Amino acid sequence: MLQIPQRTVFSGPALIRLLARLTDADVPESRQSLSDRLSQWLGWTDAIALSSALNGNPPAVASGARPFGSADEEECARVRSSLTKAIAGDSVLATAKRRAPAPASAPSAATDTAVDYAVFRQRYLSLQQTMETGIGTLRGRLRGMLAARTPAIARLALVDAVMERALAERERGVLGAVPGLLAGHFERLRVAEQAALAGAEAGANANAPALTSAHIPGAWLDVFRKDMQSVLLAELDVRFQPVEGLLAALRAS
Repeated sequence: MLQIPQRTVFSGPALIRLLARLTDADVPESRQSLSDRLSQWLGWTDAIALSSALNGNPPAVASGARPFGSADEEECARVRSSLTKAIAGDSVLATAKRRAPAPASAPSAATDTAVDYAVFRQRYLSLQQTMETGIGTLRGRLRGMLAARTPAIARLALVDAVMERALAERERGVLGAVPGLLAGHFERLRVAEQAALAGAEAGANANAPALTSAHIPGAWLDVFRKDMQSVLLAELDVRFQPVEGLLAALRAS
């Protein structure tokens, strides 16, 4: 009896699970530990800098550090909310209000299938840049607050700065590949729409209803917009993890 292979069920962050589903990829989950993977990502100069941060003399701590308080928590929440709203409220990703079509609506649906993915790619990259800038500024501010705490906490700020510099290029390359992965999802949805429209036209030529009420031309584009928003929000979660770590350290210090 033929056994149909089961696709890998990923247990990682929502971003990985979403991309695995949308790209229809069957990639085996890595068995490498985080430390093993990091050792491959860090160059020798990065390793030296990290070793110095971990094992060197603790950084000097400035006196007169102000306490971490609700205003700082609110600022972090404001930055995250602002980035979330930038994604959720983006005009390119706004879904259109559509109704069940009349026969004459087929030409406009055909226009939808001619939409260029480059518009979405550029918007994704732009929103990535917005996230990188906003989170990077916030992360630096939190490190500055940590550096004014105890020597042990100041060391954590130094380690975070080293890791940000060491992994920035790798992170940019990995996340920069996401728009390319979504291009395949976009194309599959468009091909399915073209097939549905061709079937509807064939039915019309046979004196059947031009389009069934179950199929709304152009709805595929709204499906893609929602999927792209979901991926961007999941990416925001991943990008915000270092900030969450710094916040936890400040709360405990």
